[in-house]
Amino acid sequence: MTIKVGDRVPNAKLFRIGKEGIEPFDASEYFAGRKVVVFGLPGAFTPTCSGQHLPGYVDAVEAFKAKGIDAIACLSVNDAWVMRAWAREQGAVGKVDMLGDGNAELTRAMGLETDMSARGYGIRSQRYAMVVDGGVVRTLAVEKPGAFEVSAAEKILAGL
Repeated sequence: MTIKVGDRVPNAKLFRIGKEGIEPFDASEYFAGRKVVVFGLPGAFTPTCSGQHLPGYVDAVEAFKAKGIDAIACLSVNDAWVMRAWAREQGAVGKVDMLGDGNAELTRAMGLETDMSARGYGIRSQRYAMVVDGGVVRTLAVEKPGAFEVSAAEKILAGL
């Protein structure tokens, strides 16, 4: 079942790179007590994700903060090392929290996984964006397969 507006984001283990290397952390702790825009995408370094999706959020960080957003998070079924390398390449360090869901634990728990095995990707995330306030989904925009329309930074920003 796909997560919907009003649902609590399920808890799952996510990963990021810290001072000591890979740091696991709980999604529930990440979302607690703050308002976060989360966007999910099929994969780091892929054409639409690198050319449009992530850059749109990097460019809009200050506009989101002005609307009361505490953090912007990019969630992908990639490992934390890949997410860090991608953040560096895209100028996202210190702007967008790059959350590795390498096991697709959170992605599956939210019902937002997609099987992209035919393209050699395996199980990945659908493309989406949501506003999460204190762990509760307030808005959710899931793209149709192959589309990039409703989850773009400017669309989410316009809805705040």
